[in-house]
Amino acid sequence: MRAAVLALLLSATTVGAGEIGPDELTTLPRADVVFLGEVHDNPAHHDNQARAIRSIAPAALVFEMLTPERAARVPSPLPDMPGLEALLDWDASGWPDFAMYYPLFAAAPDARIFGAELPREQARAALSDGVEAHFPADPARFGLDAPLPDDEQAAREGLQDDAHCNALPPEMLPGMVAIQRLRDAMLAEAALRAHRDTGGPVVVITGTGHTRTDWGAPAALALAAPELSLLSVGQYEGPLDASPPNDLWLVTDPHPRPDPCAAFQ
Repeated sequence: MRAAVLALLLSATTVGAGEIGPDELTTLPRADVVFLGEVHDNPAHHDNQARAIRSIAPAALVFEMLTPERAARVPSPLPDMPGLEALLDWDASGWPDFAMYYPLFAAAPDARIFGAELPREQARAALSDGVEAHFPADPARFGLDAPLPDDEQAAREGLQDDAHCNALPPEMLPGMVAIQRLRDAMLAEAALRAHRDTGGPVVVITGTGHTRTDWGAPAALALAAPELSLLSVGQYEGPLDASPPNDLWLVTDPHPRPDPCAAFQ
């Protein structure tokens, strides 16, 4: 049953599929909510997001990198980069350089800002309390109450294992999948709230893993609000072996960075 629902959600949210280039970000299909993915530390991905935002002219921006409380600090008119960085206490956030994110705010200076971040301490608490206890809305509406099919659970545990350099004890993997589902649902809930409060369009800034149309935030939002039109744009560091689970996607060169798994070797 759950697999059938996911298949329905995928067909409902897909408006066309294919790889695009940066220039095509100025002519994206219109949607109530647009998910713009990123590899967080890749400057080219943020340049692409800013290009898309300027074209969409959203009424609201939702950031995975901001809690609702920190998002509420963003004033109008928008301050300069040092001023906003200080207001958001960005240096203590653990996210990459704010110089990559400020252009996203500046690309839609009149947009209302919403946050969907799950702080680390809250994520740790959710592992012991259960994710439903740390979700701000109705868990069932966003699919958090339903167990995953065995094949999807296994696939998602495998992705979490890879993302953590195959260094986690196997018994931790189900909890990591649960936290990922909670993050997806929080993004979907914030996007729904942003659309309700502003009328849209809404742009969601998040890691590309959360933009999956099969089981990411778009799927959770389609379940909660099937009346909304959605567009998922992923960004990847290529080459890709197969088409990713997005409506549209871009492939860029990898950004130079140290091997994140070196510490485990």
